[in-house]
Amino acid sequence: MALLGNLIKRFLDVGEYLEQRPADPVQMQRQTLQRLLARAQHTSFGQYYDFRDILKSPRMVDVFRSKVPLFDYDTMYERWWNMSLNGVENVSWQGRVQYFALSSGTSGAPSKHIPVTEEMTRAMQRGAMKMFFALANFEVSPELFTKSMLMLGGSSELEQQGGYFQGDLSGINANKVPFWLRPYYKPGAEIAAINNWEKRINKIARLAPEWDIGFLVGIPSWLQLMMERILEYHQLDNIHQIWPNLQVCVHGGIAFEPLKKGFEKLLAHPLTYMDTYLASEGFIAYQDRPGTRGMRLLLQNGIFLEFIPFNTDNFDEAGHLTGNPPTCTIAEAEEGVDYALAISTCAGAWRYLIGDTVRFTDKSRWEIIITGRTKHFLSICGEHLSVDNMNQGIQAVEEQLGVNIREFTVGPVEEGRSFAHQWYIGCEPLADSNAVCDILDQRLKEVNDDYHTERASLLGIRVKTIPTEFFYQWQHAKGKMGGQNKFPRVMRGAQFREWEGFVEQAMESSKPVGR
Repeated sequence: MALLGNLIKRFLDVGEYLEQRPADPVQMQRQTLQRLLARAQHTSFGQYYDFRDILKSPRMVDVFRSKVPLFDYDTMYERWWNMSLNGVENVSWQGRVQYFALSSGTSGAPSKHIPVTEEMTRAMQRGAMKMFFALANFEVSPELFTKSMLMLGGSSELEQQGGYFQGDLSGINANKVPFWLRPYYKPGAEIAAINNWEKRINKIARLAPEWDIGFLVGIPSWLQLMMERILEYHQLDNIHQIWPNLQVCVHGGIAFEPLKKGFEKLLAHPLTYMDTYLASEGFIAYQDRPGTRGMRLLLQNGIFLEFIPFNTDNFDEAGHLTGNPPTCTIAEAEEGVDYALAISTCAGAWRYLIGDTVRFTDKSRWEIIITGRTKHFLSICGEHLSVDNMNQGIQAVEEQLGVNIREFTVGPVEEGRSFAHQWYIGCEPLADSNAVCDILDQRLKEVNDDYHTERASLLGIRVKTIPTEFFYQWQHAKGKMGGQNKFPRVMRGAQFREWEGFVEQAMESSKPVGR
């Protein structure tokens, strides 16, 4: 097995060397768009926007941006994707779409149906292979490559709806695991098909000693819950007592840094961590080197990228696009600027606002970080708080008070003509709300100049520390446990009022009898 591990390690070294060869990112993206337009030119969408004419232009990228408008999910679905959902062929991509990913959205929000074509599945698999090559840049032992990989996602038991299947993207991908990976894939097809989160996690916990796990893959909050369940079931102190060869955690979906302290309490020693940007719409980026938060964009993998400066000229306070603003290509984008991401893909998304905001950290390496969601920025009076800012504030609280924070959310509350930020923070152990508030407020002033300037315009920020279990109880009630589901970092309106009522009721129910 040691010989096999060394052979695989050499294969990865060669693959990563080929990946790192000098390349022109502008040309890569131009070629990607050209292929996308050529494949979709005979679809209804391609004929409506005259892709054939765009392909003939020497200024193809500029003409494409001028002829095709920007789309959000609602407009793309109402004008085009609803026909694909009803079995119509050649709508915005060639052929019939047989799979739709139900995006997690936010707890309580209706699911979006995102088309997943065969071309997109292959693109995601190519992206996964490129990320696998990047392991050559990390310090891992060759023996790792003979160990199993536990991928914790949504149920692979998809729901058939007439002519298509729908489910969590991770569940769709679990049905399409490449043949070379199947012997190493855990928890296996039978367990992955269990719909009920609790039953699936309990079965994983029971069978965990039978597997020699080297890799964990999934959203870190769900991975942490799974490990806790395993340790509780077998009465162990750390996960390496059951999986001594565990070395790598591939994570994504939410920021890992605020969770890292609590996560590592479950380990005998730290892991090698690799961040990924795998959305329901496509595999966008992955971390290919240690010592950085940045993820390398996949520039030649079925996705053409555009970047819209995320500012008050282009987006309103609720994060909705205003007008049809100009976009930046990979050549025009700048480091240190927050951009809303628009993508055109081999699944039939065109100039589609994915809902995320990103920032270039190193243009020479095409590296980005995710800074938040277009609708998860908080800006009542111009403070422009991003999820990245919030995560840095949460980390400061953890470090200074010695607590673990797994979940949090914040929303605007109105009193008369004034507003405040109301935070709900899941602490272990519960910390004094006033102490948390002071540290959080100070750190947000340090990382965000707009917040520091506009802070006086707010009534203040208010914090309630609550048991983390309340967040999971909410998600369970909404049918949002596991898979790619994430708790919304910013809530507004009716959803936030419902959450506040839920917390109040949960706190009342948790009081000891007689108090």
